[in-house]
Amino acid sequence: MTEVSSADWRPNADLTAIRARAELYAGIRAFFREAGVLEVETPILSRAAVTDPALASLSTRIDIAGFGPDRPLYLQTSPEFAMKRLLAAGIGPVYQICKVFRDEERGRRHHPEFSLLEWYRPGWSYERLMDEVGALVRLALGRPAMPIEHVTYRDLFHDGLGIDPWHTEVAELRRTAERAGLRGLDGLDLDRDGWLDLLLTQCLEPGLGQERLTFLCDYPPSQAALARVRTSGEVPVAERFELYIDGIELANGFGELIDAREQRARFQADIEIRRAQGRPEPPIDEPLLAALAHGMPECAGVALGLDRLLMLATGNEHIDAVLSFAVERA
Repeated sequence: MTEVSSADWRPNADLTAIRARAELYAGIRAFFREAGVLEVETPILSRAAVTDPALASLSTRIDIAGFGPDRPLYLQTSPEFAMKRLLAAGIGPVYQICKVFRDEERGRRHHPEFSLLEWYRPGWSYERLMDEVGALVRLALGRPAMPIEHVTYRDLFHDGLGIDPWHTEVAELRRTAERAGLRGLDGLDLDRDGWLDLLLTQCLEPGLGQERLTFLCDYPPSQAALARVRTSGEVPVAERFELYIDGIELANGFGELIDAREQRARFQADIEIRRAQGRPEPPIDEPLLAALAHGMPECAGVALGLDRLLMLATGNEHIDAVLSFAVERA
């Protein structure tokens, strides 16, 4: 039997933070009720898993007909795929508050089980969705006049580091990291997106969202994930945005890709990267691809981390301070 210390039974969060979560969720539900957005619930377990090489899924097994011991079920990293199947069925604008799970994530702002708010707006552009995200976050923080700014990914790198992330070669990205004084670069072998992500997180993110909401938008197409790519400008850009406050990434949104063939190609490209890295190769979500082929409406969607939002609302510096019981006490 594992021994439990005298403090292990106690919650990580104090009662003020626990009550603040209840108030936050009530405010979110009131916001969407007023906006005419339907609350939905989808399964936490799925036969398929996310293919994104940057994410690691947790899995479990059940002993019922049709699911033998060699057939895992995956815990969702996001409710995105199931919610898009509802959109393809014609449900209209929807949101969900749910638990999601990601392996290999633990730290001051990371926990393997966390709470997510995700919503989709058929017929909306991702620019319009950014406006709604800003309105919701201002409400949640009780700061209705908090300034909002929009910064493109390309401008951020140009103004902050003097480089063009669309055209700078890998060798120059490494030299940029060296000039910035980043440590641990010896032997580090990254592709272009790997270096860009390192520079973003270590050099640029800390300055985003200082006393304001900063929407970082128009990402390189190679970082599109499930966003559509717009080719009408000087360079092609992914219709993707992330929201930052006090250097903390709070939300990730897309002008959603609805082309089933393109989505399959991206999933397969992810699997090839995973294979090259020696990482697990999860099954592709065929029901999602079938839903896209059936026809999903043009829409914009976003996922927002509720634990991080609650950290900001309560002034806490560590995610454990807003969790009833962190994984070590679960």
